[in-house]
Formats: sequence, C-alpha cells, structure tokens
Amino acid sequence: MINKESAAGRAVRIGFLTLWLIITVFPLYWITITSLKPAGDIFTFPIAYWPQTFSLENYTGLFSKADFGVYLANSLVIATVAGVVATLVSTLSAYVLARFEFRSKSAVLMAALVTQMIPAFIALGPLYLLMTDLQLVDHRFGLILVYIAVCIPFCTVMLRGFFENIPDALEEAAMIDGCSRLGALFRVLLPVMRPGIVAAFIFNFVNCWNELFLSVTLMNSDENKTVPTALNGFISSFNIDWGSMSAAAVLTIAPTMLLFAFASRHIVQGLTAGAVKG
Repeated sequence: MINKESAAGRAVRIGFLTLWLIITVFPLYWITITSLKPAGDIFTFPIAYWPQTFSLENYTGLFSKADFGVYLANSLVIATVAGVVATLVSTLSAYVLARFEFRSKSAVLMAALVTQMIPAFIALGPLYLLMTDLQLVDHRFGLILVYIAVCIPFCTVMLRGFFENIPDALEEAAMIDGCSRLGALFRVLLPVMRPGIVAAFIFNFVNCWNELFLSVTLMNSDENKTVPTALNGFISSFNIDWGSMSAAAVLTIAPTMLLFAFASRHIVQGLTAGAVKG
C-alpha cells in the first residue's frame, strides 16, 4: 500500500512539473517561432505551431531598418557598468553593516528595505526634475547613476546575510597574520563570498537589462535608448509589429539566459549560502 501511494504521488509530481514546464517554456517557444515566420504567415488561420517556411527577415530588418545594434550595445554597457559598481558598493556597505555596530544601523537597514516597497513610477517625476537640473537627461551616465542607486539597497541587504554567515575568526586570523582590515576583506572574505557576489551581480545586471520605466523617461534620442525602450517602440497606436518585436525579444532574452546558464552553479550556491544562518 505504501509503495502504491508513493508511486502515485511521484506520478502526480511528475505530471504537475511537466505541466508547469510546458506553461513556462511555451511562451519562449512561441516568440522564437513567430520571429522566424515570414510577415504573411504570422496571422494565418488555423494557427501554425510549426511554420512551413522559416525566414530571417525579422532579424535582418531589426539591424537594417532600426538601430537595434546600438540599443543592444547601450543596454550591455549600462547594465554591466551599473551592475559592477552597484555590486562593489553593496559589498562594502554590507560588510560595514555585518561587522560593525553603530547608532543608526537599524535605521539604515529599515530604509534599505522600505525603498523596495515603493513602486518605481512614483519617483519618476521628482527623479526627472533632479536629472534635468544635473543635465543628465538623455545621457547614458545619468541612467547608470540611477540604476546604481536603485540596485544598492536590496543588494546590500542580500550581501549582508552572506557576511554574517562567515565566522569572525576567519577575518581575525588574517589580521593576526598581518593583514589590514581591508586586506582581510579582499584577500580572505571576498574569495569565500564569490558565489554570493556573482549572484548579486547577476541580480543587478538582469534588473538593469530589463528595466523599462526609467529608461523610457530619461532617454529620448535613438543613440542612447536601451533594448526595453526599443521593444516598446514596436507598439504604436494602430499597429504592433509582431515579427520585429518577437525577433527583438529573442535577442533580448538570449544574453540573460546565457548568463544564467554559465553562472547557475554560483547562483545556487550564493542563494543557499545567504539563506541559511551558519
């Protein structure tokens, strides 16, 4: 009886996971197939789940009719720079919050958490006025600064958990051997925290890569627009260019999927290390 119940339970779990996998993968499959259909075959009826002919015209049109290569380069530069700087600043601030006691420590942590509860669009108006006064509207450097400020609070709280899981004795032993506090941090603690730092950087990179509201608000010229802004441009009042939008979506998703594929081991190690108190 026990064996039959366990077999039935296993069958239910496998069936549920299979259904969940189909629901998750099908939108990606459909976007990819749509991007490879000729323009005249996208709206055919009955629906063709596997097109008879494949075409790359949607992809070639992205680079011949639009500056999609410029958008990709802008997103890559902005997301990479913002992700690296935000991760570095968050690592140092998380170290301070984990290793030192000071009067406003609880207030700083509370402020970092409260910022995550505020929708981004609420701050668009004041942020636009501030960036206008600083003459950073429609400037990639200005968008990078905004992304860094957005990523730091949550990333700091996240990395603080990693530092708290590392015994103080490891750092103290390095300082006894002659390392300064910064030397112990960079030579001993950061190598141990590599999975957490990689997970934090990927979190920052993906958030910056996919962000739409701030990029649409702060970027006006085509030479400074990012990929999400370009995707939004395929939607007009009277028409949606589904073929070009699907091709652009595939090219937008591909970098993040590759990043997760190559760094999946570090992500799993980082998330589990930060979630369990040592």
